[in-house]
Amino acid sequence: MLFRSAIRGAIQVGANTPEEIASGVKELLPAILEANSLSTEKVISVLLTCTPDLNAAFPAASAREIGFGAVPLLCAVEMDVPGSLPLVIRVMLHAQFDNPTAQAKHIYLRGASVLRKDIAQ
Repeated sequence: MLFRSAIRGAIQVGANTPEEIASGVKELLPAILEANSLSTEKVISVLLTCTPDLNAAFPAASAREIGFGAVPLLCAVEMDVPGSLPLVIRVMLHAQFDNPTAQAKHIYLRGASVLRKDIAQ
């Protein structure tokens, strides 16, 4: 029997460039998979959001480059809240776990580590 869970994560990138967005996605998604002992075959879907200041590239394109080609991906713009952390890519990854007691490990990297100290691993 498989059990479903959602895993959160975020990373702050250095600039609004295709290279920085790709670098952030290619660092964050593998870190989430590794921390949760998952492969892309166990991933149900991934929602990727960017703060409004990141519009140079679609994060999903970079995800496909690292093995998420068969995974349903969706990109969206994060709410533009005054004073919020800039240049952030957020992820909500839905996955299947073999173990019903497995706790999702949420991953927040670089400057995004300040966003959810309560759940970040």
